Parts: sequence; C-alpha cells; structure tokens
Amino acid sequence: MAPPHGNDAEIRSPSRRSLLAGVAALGALGAAGCSRVASASGAEGGDLLDRLKAQGVVRLGIAGEIPFGYIDRDGRLTGEAPELARVIFGRLGVDSVQPVPTEFGSLIPGLNSQQFDVVAAGMYINAERCRQVIFSDPDYQMLDSFIVRKGNPKNLRDYGDVVRSKARFATGTGYAEIQYAVDAGYDESDILIVPDQVAGLNAVEAGRVDVFAGTALTTREVVRKSRKAESTEPFAPLVDGRPHTDGGGFAFRPTETALRDAFNKELHSMKRSGELLRVLRPFGFTENEMTDMTAKELCRG
Repeated sequence: MAPPHGNDAEIRSPSRRSLLAGVAALGALGAAGCSRVASASGAEGGDLLDRLKAQGVVRLGIAGEIPFGYIDRDGRLTGEAPELARVIFGRLGVDSVQPVPTEFGSLIPGLNSQQFDVVAAGMYINAERCRQVIFSDPDYQMLDSFIVRKGNPKNLRDYGDVVRSKARFATGTGYAEIQYAVDAGYDESDILIVPDQVAGLNAVEAGRVDVFAGTALTTREVVRKSRKAESTEPFAPLVDGRPHTDGGGFAFRPTETALRDAFNKELHSMKRSGELLRVLRPFGFTENEMTDMTAKELCRG
C-alpha cells in the first residue's frame, strides 16, 4: 500500500509500524510549522493562493488513510490526494507540498483553525461537511466495503445485514459510514469508533468486532497481507432508501473561493484529458471510480 514515486509502479503495503512511525515523525514536522500558516483574508474570494505562491509551499491536512493520503515506508507523503495536489498546485505556481497528519475527525476543525491550508485526504463530500467547508468537485466516486473475518462467517454484505445479524460494528473517526449504519437501524451508541482502517483491521483480527466499514479501496488495500481478514464486495449504501454513490474531493476554508475555483479549473482540465486517471491509477483507482458529479450535487445530499 505504499504507492510509488512514479505513476506506473504497483502499490506496495508498508508495515503498520512504519506507517505509524512515518505519521508521527511528519506530525512533529507539521506542528513545528503551524505558525507559518497564512491567516484568513478579508479579500473577496480570499487571497490565499497569492500567499501560497509567495511562500512556495501548501500545507496539506492528511489522515494516514491508504490509498487517499498517507506516509509511505520511506517517510514520503503520497496517496491519491497528495499526488494530485502536487500536480495541480504546481500548475498554480506552488512548487512544494507539506503534510500535516491528523486524525480524520480533526481534519475540518484543523482546516478552519488554520493548522493547514487544504484537506487532501479523499474526504467524502456531503451536506453536513458542506456547512463547514467548501469543496472542489470530486476527483473520484466510491462505494463502501467491509473488513470481516476470513470466509465472512456472518455473511455481511451491507448495513442491513449488520443490523439483522446484530454484528459488532466498527468504523473510523468522522467516517460517513457512521451515518449509513445508523440510517440502516444500528444504534450509534453501539458503534466502536477507531482511529483509522489499520485499527479497524486490528479489531476484526482480534475478534473485538465482527465488521469494520470503510471505502472499497481502503478496505481492499488494508487486508492485502492479512491472514485473518478479508474485504467484502463493494456496495452502495442506502440514503433515503436509494443506493448512494459517494464522491471525494479537497476541502478549503469557506472564505477561499478563489483558490477552490482555480483548483477546480485545473481538475476539470485533467478530467477531460484523461490525466486524472493516470495520476490516480497507481493507487487502485479505475475508470469506474472516475466521475462527472459536482460538489454542488453532493452537498445537497
């Protein structure tokens, strides 16, 4: 699960120890530089892009989630969102990206308290989050999947199965999967919330829970070397009784519409040329994950 230095290499999975060590080391780096984050601007649309050009660096909030944004075994920032950020911000005149690792549930608070400039973590775009930040249009679409014990002994294929079987259920901090389980009838107080997909895999392997819910790509990658767990087939969660496909993108502070719009312009150009898929393909994304959905659509819920 350590995507490559180049776009054509295969994904390799770092050890859990190296993943956590890399996050810790870069977390210290991020904390040391927080005082340099540009403050909010009163200019219409914000002037953060101009200030980022002058600084030559943009600070990215990441959550250590493979394949979206994480530190590989060599201590290098990678993942679909950081690699895409490198391309787009480079074209916007910002030559360097710097990671600020945090828990997923702290990404939006960290963005709005100016601990970093942009959330680059493959964050799902939904109505609740759209009330707190503004999003680029999605660079991918995604279904959900479960981590379960080998052989899937409880035959868990969707959230309805989890409720009917009274399975012990876990998901990540701040994950959209919390609400999907609650909407299916699972008692929120019974959900085990863990920091990330690695902790979710550990919980399933140790028998503390029967199932961990995450994105289809995340669950598939994290179980790759597990002898005790597997991922289920991807499925669409139900929202208001209808199958729902999520889309993920980059989050910006609400005042920074100019930066968001400039980012979107480059993103749309990459979609039209096919370059977006070439950048994302090494992280397991396929043509099926490409999307023409917009943030406006997803913000409506």
